Amino acid sequence: MATANKGTKSKAGGVRFAPPQPTEGTSSHVHFDEKLHDSVVMVTQEKDGSFLVKVGFLKILHKYEITFHLPFVQRLGKDVCASQLANLNLRVTSIAPGSEGMEGYNIKCEYTAHKEGVLREEMLLHSQTNDKVSIKVVVQARVMDRHHGTPMLLEGVKCIGSEVEYDSEQSEWHGFD
Repeated sequence: MATANKGTKSKAGGVRFAPPQPTEGTSSHVHFDEKLHDSVVMVTQEKDGSFLVKVGFLKILHKYEITFHLPFVQRLGKDVCASQLANLNLRVTSIAPGSEGMEGYNIKCEYTAHKEGVLREEMLLHSQTNDKVSIKVVVQARVMDRHHGTPMLLEGVKCIGSEVEYDSEQSEWHGFD
């Protein structure tokens, strides 16, 4: 424990900065570009006509409901269905016409994050009036391991379950009877 000597004075000092002076054409507020969409599922059309759907970070062994909007594709028409692929991790649950003012297709699917890393799962959408017409949709996710916390989900992504069986020895949470 330190003691002060009677002959010494303590000086309380600080540094003060003048508030920044806005210059002409600038303001003190932070502005974001309106095209910044970091919080929503991003859908982009690739050069080959397929679509890439980026759903952000997900957690391994969790099941998600993913909802996104695809723009209208003339060659597909209005009546569209998903082909049954042998993909156990991605399943289309509904396809509906776009909401008012947004021509296209509202797609809802379920996705199970089955392994870590950047995953790309494919689905095919077919025209119901012409069997030979289809487009490929690739859903891309970054899947984190279970030790890296809980990701902040994008708008359009909802966790609907977990396939993880937690070891009760490692957790303070215990089941209710």
